[in-house]
Amino acid sequence: MTTYDDRASLTDLTATVERVRSSVEGVIEGKPEVVRLSLTVLLAEGHLLIEDVPGVGKTMLAKALARSIDCSVRRIQFTPDLLPSDITGVSIWDQQRRDFEFKPGAIFAQIVIGDEINRASPKTQSALLESMEERQVTIDGQTYELPSPFMVVATQNPVEMEGTYPLPEAQRDRFMARVSIGYPSAEAELQMLDTHGGVNPLDDLQPVAHAHDIVKLVDAVRGVHVADPVRRYAVDLVAATRTHPDLRLGASPRATLHLLRAAKASAALSGREYALPDDVQALAVAVLAHRLLPTAQAQLNRRTSEQVVQEILQRTPVPQQQGGIGLGHGTQGYGQQPPRRLG
Repeated sequence: MTTYDDRASLTDLTATVERVRSSVEGVIEGKPEVVRLSLTVLLAEGHLLIEDVPGVGKTMLAKALARSIDCSVRRIQFTPDLLPSDITGVSIWDQQRRDFEFKPGAIFAQIVIGDEINRASPKTQSALLESMEERQVTIDGQTYELPSPFMVVATQNPVEMEGTYPLPEAQRDRFMARVSIGYPSAEAELQMLDTHGGVNPLDDLQPVAHAHDIVKLVDAVRGVHVADPVRRYAVDLVAATRTHPDLRLGASPRATLHLLRAAKASAALSGREYALPDDVQALAVAVLAHRLLPTAQAQLNRRTSEQVVQEILQRTPVPQQQGGIGLGHGTQGYGQQPPRRLG
């Protein structure tokens, strides 16, 4: 097992995260928790779904994250007439070579921004399934690998809005987390008027990290230790969604894996080489809620998936650390060795 001591310059890696965070927060004022979740998904090798009403900065957040990293970026504007081949690519007959030549689609980038993803038909949305899960695209029997790192940041309006299609269950399950930006506070909105009123802050945004830096960060996150009690806690939370009376579809095993990966990334962002139940708890709603389908009766009672996950969090026993130390205090029992702070 590779330890943190085997990796080069953890201090530099931690500084890289802080540079990206500061860069994005310079554009998205007053939403540090949203920016942190976005970075968590990036370092956990996941994909992010940003869902909210128009005008709160969904696309701005996606662009700010993409422009803060020196890597290839492609944007896909999802519309009802968008075709699957526009996303994945198409093979075109080359008369000079007398052979088919593959023309890559917009998915062939390290960060792909899917704007208003639920305005395209389910058939077109399904073109993302293979690339998001397997990081590859298969066209005419030929498989093409996607670059690394690879992340899809998609925005969508609530399904109650006109001209939208609900995302297929398989599509939602491939997004590691869903986040809602929400309206800014009065102070943040006043500050936005000063910074955004005359110029677009994205115009002056320069990359503060390279793609290979992100690859190193991802590798560091993979080495974060997760003790057996924390793993069991994640499994128990996900299993509870499959038997809850208010849900007709619970979370999948992929959700358990995503929850664990996100918890490891959150621990690394906090400067720890070991994950705590706190990390799992903090991410459970963002990682699980968008995958769940409430029953018809729950919908009539205006019960949301987020409320169900919160209820499961309250009912599921939290693993206790060795020595009787409660949740979130102390460190022994969750690491194989006495924990060290990252960097």
